[in-house]
Amino acid sequence: MTKAKVNIFIFCLFFLTEANLNAQNYLTKQFDYAKKLFNNEQYFDAITEFKRLLFFDEEGTYKFEANRFIGLSYKEGAKFSDAIFYFTLAEMNAKNDDELFESKMDIIRSNILRRTTSHAIELLDLLETDKRFSQRIKEIYYWKGWAYLFSDKWDDAANYFSQTDSNKTLSTFCKEVDKNKYSSSVAELLSIFIPGSGQIYTGHYLSGLLSLSWNLLWGYVTINAFIANRVFDGLAVGNFLWLRFYNGNLQNAKNFAEEENLKIVNQALNYLQFGYNGTKP
Repeated sequence: MTKAKVNIFIFCLFFLTEANLNAQNYLTKQFDYAKKLFNNEQYFDAITEFKRLLFFDEEGTYKFEANRFIGLSYKEGAKFSDAIFYFTLAEMNAKNDDELFESKMDIIRSNILRRTTSHAIELLDLLETDKRFSQRIKEIYYWKGWAYLFSDKWDDAANYFSQTDSNKTLSTFCKEVDKNKYSSSVAELLSIFIPGSGQIYTGHYLSGLLSLSWNLLWGYVTINAFIANRVFDGLAVGNFLWLRFYNGNLQNAKNFAEEENLKIVNQALNYLQFGYNGTKP
């Protein structure tokens, strides 16, 4: 090889090395810029810049980080399906078990928030049996607690939180919510035997007393009609008035229990959203 060829070879090598360093430097600056937008809560702009990073990142250096931050940005905008799509791409490009676990948890938390909790629980069950993540079992139980909480299964949530929450804050809270909820079946059962008692059980005293009064009135009128051999009148009053109020009493008892439970659950979720300072989905 002549001296001229050697010089050309060295120049080309230097040029390629310099070009590669410049490209890598650009990607690093682009990543830092996009992350700064994310940290400043400019999520729409962050998504654009992370997508730009992915376009120029031919070697896939930032594929995990960029896709994850895009997913997190969509999640902040409550676009959970879009978030799950990019978290899945991040999972596919995870470089180690820690990144794999974090991307899986991102998917699970997004499913919890969009109320597809059954799927979240299925994914958590798979993680629980995966030996690679055996050291993170308490974290898995913690998010199982949240999944059951959003499924309105507060007792199950309390059981999982009790295995992870050292001060039992969430476990105690879930037990209290479960204790305060009304049983719609109990409300109906009470109303079967004593009309109006189901409403009284749920705290609707006036409605319960009115229901009891109407049932007593039309029951009295119906029985008197049969005693007086006014069978037609007895059947008419019994079918169209007494039976109507009796069935309405059963339905009201169930509805009131469900309405009160909804208030209790919404109040609990409101506290968790604004008053609880621990880690949340």
